Amino acid sequence: MRDGTGWRRALLTLVRAKWPILAIVILLMVSAAAALAPELAPRDPNRQSIIARLQPPMTANRQGRIDFPLGSDALGRDVLSRLLYGARVSIVVGLAAVLIGGVLGTALGVVAGYAGGAADVVIMRIGDIQLAFPFILLAIMFLVVLGPGLVNLIVVLGIGQWVTYARIARGQTLAVRQLDYVDAARAMGAGTVAVMRRTILPNITAPLIVVASFNLAGVILSEAALSFLGLGVPPTMPTWGGMLAESRDQLLAGHWWLSVLPGAAIMLTVLSCNLLGDWLRDVLDPRLQVAG
Repeated sequence: MRDGTGWRRALLTLVRAKWPILAIVILLMVSAAAALAPELAPRDPNRQSIIARLQPPMTANRQGRIDFPLGSDALGRDVLSRLLYGARVSIVVGLAAVLIGGVLGTALGVVAGYAGGAADVVIMRIGDIQLAFPFILLAIMFLVVLGPGLVNLIVVLGIGQWVTYARIARGQTLAVRQLDYVDAARAMGAGTVAVMRRTILPNITAPLIVVASFNLAGVILSEAALSFLGLGVPPTMPTWGGMLAESRDQLLAGHWWLSVLPGAAIMLTVLSCNLLGDWLRDVLDPRLQVAG
């Protein structure tokens, strides 16, 4: 983005598209809710009150005070507090898993594309084997063996994403490894690792950033699905998927807020990640850049 031209084009496409602005605002709000959950939550998310169970949103008590702005669940826990703390799990798991998968996959993909030969064959065949199995089934299998837990969930989801990054990094590396600036770096005496790290990697990051933004949405959905099945984090840790699982028996009874609110949180976060990914693709893909 030389001389600020790239930044001006990025801002121009952002203003023209409009929807990415809303997506960025929503993601910033979710991130702020996750970071400030202890300060923003009106109650302990696990504090139970059977007397106050299943209160609809904005219901005032006898003193005219609203104790549960977004209602309470079947155990009398505050839904707003659980939503705020659930955002922490989604954001932490999503970012950590994307970071693990992105770093691991990009490193292996660059090695496979630059070295070629046996390294390329082994890495790509391992990726093909992993892709032969449905990811959610692999995740369930490993989490059943390892047990539920935040670290286990992050590791499983992170390792499950590396193949996508590896394939893209390999393809981009194959496209640039014979270009003049790579040959110049080798001619100046740069070693193999230095060429891959300083010359090739900076020039293939744009598509990887776009993939990461879309991948973040997929990881958040996977975390919610695994938590819904009871295989994500421990039950004492509030999650959006866990809240949906707890609301299964309450929806038909008319307690809509128990399923609609966490479902809306998941939908808006995932949709925002996808809209942000679309904008990043328009900005970073030279084939889609418009003169401006």
